[in-house]
This record gives sequence, C-alpha cells and structure tokens, in this order.
Amino acid sequence: MLLALLLAAGCGNSQSVFYTGSETGEALPSTATVPWDYRIVEGKVGDLIGSDMTVLPDNEMLPNDANYATGDPVWTLQYMTAELVAGPDNRNDLVLSSWQTIKSYKTEAEAKADLEELKVTVTTEVDLVGVYKTEYQGTTRNFAVLSLPSGHEIKQPVNEERYASLKGQKTANAVLEEVHDYIDYDAAYAKFRGWAE
Repeated sequence: MLLALLLAAGCGNSQSVFYTGSETGEALPSTATVPWDYRIVEGKVGDLIGSDMTVLPDNEMLPNDANYATGDPVWTLQYMTAELVAGPDNRNDLVLSSWQTIKSYKTEAEAKADLEELKVTVTTEVDLVGVYKTEYQGTTRNFAVLSLPSGHEIKQPVNEERYASLKGQKTANAVLEEVHDYIDYDAAYAKFRGWAE
C-alpha cells in the first residue's frame, strides 16, 4: 500500500522519474522536419578534384559519378526542408532550409523523371474544419479551414460560391502535392494546391 502511494505521488511530480505527462496548461512546442520542395538547376562542371567535381555557378562540390569533364552541361536536383513548429496557441511556424544539391544528371529529362517521383499531385478528400466570413470596412472575405493528412490545419480564402457549397460539409475534395523525402520515400508532406471539382 505504501509503494502504491509513493508511485501515485511520483506520477504527479514533474521532477520524478515516474512522471508521464505535462502539467495542466503546460504546452510544449512540437517540432517536425519535413521535405518541402525540390527543383532542377542547370549548370556546368567546373574543376575536377579527385573523384569529385564542382558545379558552376554555385561552385558546389559533388561526386563525379557519371565521369563528367570540365565544361560539360549538368542538371542537379536540389531539395529544401522545412522545420514546422506547432506552438501552444495552435499556430504553425515554418523555417525553411537553404537549397541543398542531392544528385547530378547528364540530361534534363533524367532529372525531371526523378522529380516527378518526388513531387506527386493527388486528388483526395480532406477533413473540413469549417468555413467562416470576416468583414472589415465593408469588405467581406470568406475562408475555409482544412485539416491536412499531416495533421496541420490551414486556412484558405474561398469565393462566395465555394463558401456556400462547403458550408455544413465535413469533408472537401482537394488537390494536394505530396513531397517525398529523397532518402526515405515513405516520409512525405502534403501541401494544399487547390480545390478539386
């Protein structure tokens, strides 16, 4: 009985090793790093350094896996990640990384083929949190709040016709762009790209 009493007391104390949760009202920000975007950049091979090469104009060092020569045209696939921070007020802050080069290609077609696998457009049904109107200085604006598959909620402006069609609905058809991680394809982030008709 004494042991049960000690364990129960420890579970409510945040300094205890038995503590399993957060204090009431204490909300810690949740952070996630997600794949955000990819792009293809055309460049030229600069200096050859051992088994590596520099790619101009950024003078970035990459492995010379395709036996390029100085001056050869090259297309590179670059990526950007985003750090999403969900704060205690349910707002999402976004911090974007700089562009990082992943891979080089001899042709633009090869680069585009990889890009199409990493950025996939899908039409799907998403949860509709609700719609609302705001009025300021005689101007009315309509908004829809959607819950994306990632769990993040976004607010999108809508016209009067779409506002009327979404009012009272629980779901909506949307076009999403799934951005997949280059290393771990199953890790993806969906971004809203428009309404599906």
